[in-house]
Amino acid sequence: MTLTDLLLAQLLDPFRLGLIVALLYTAIRNQAATGMALPLAAGVAFIAIILPTTIGLGAAEPLGLWAVVGVGVVANAILLALAYGVWTIARRFVR
Repeated sequence: MTLTDLLLAQLLDPFRLGLIVALLYTAIRNQAATGMALPLAAGVAFIAIILPTTIGLGAAEPLGLWAVVGVGVVANAILLALAYGVWTIARRFVR
């Protein structure tokens, strides 16, 4: 499995997407107390580390854990940017 294949697989993972959406929802609700940047950055890193260590590497075994985690951080950042963009657009249409 190449890094491109791994990135595509992680971007299409519905469990990862659900965790990112839940992370964004929680960060928005707690924005007054904790801000947005630090909780989102910590959540992106946490999701990138926890998924391959608990579910397993599968076909990405030859790449190693740190390569999978690194690609996971990139995938999580892309998904978070998309989710934040959708939330921002939805918020503007509601108001």
